[in-house]
Amino acid sequence: QVQLVESGGGSVQAGGSLRLSCAASGYTYSRYCMGWFRQAPGKEREGVAAIYTGDGTTYYADSVKGRFTISQDNAKNTVYLQLNSLKPEDTSMYYCAARASGWWYCPLNEYDYNSWGQGTQVTVSS
Repeated sequence: QVQLVESGGGSVQAGGSLRLSCAASGYTYSRYCMGWFRQAPGKEREGVAAIYTGDGTTYYADSVKGRFTISQDNAKNTVYLQLNSLKPEDTSMYYCAARASGWWYCPLNEYDYNSWGQGTQVTVSS
């Protein structure tokens, strides 16, 4: 199973930016779907963005399109989530997730991922 460690969360004002990192280790397969999810208190976990490591295909939730960017650095086994134009409603715990995949389609559904990090908190104040 892949081990994932997130970092980069913090507190920012609305309109600010953050970059989250997800360092992965223990790969046993050559290609993965890597996803970012978030969960606010009292709410369900929501898929935010995903990337297929095989060819870099990306997917975004409508709520973050144009503001968030997912990317990867294969040499560092790290996936990033750049958060721009942050809004108070983006406040959540952000989690990195992974699943081995031989196909470029990476759903934003938490039940399709089997490795999870511990999360990093993002707080956006108005």
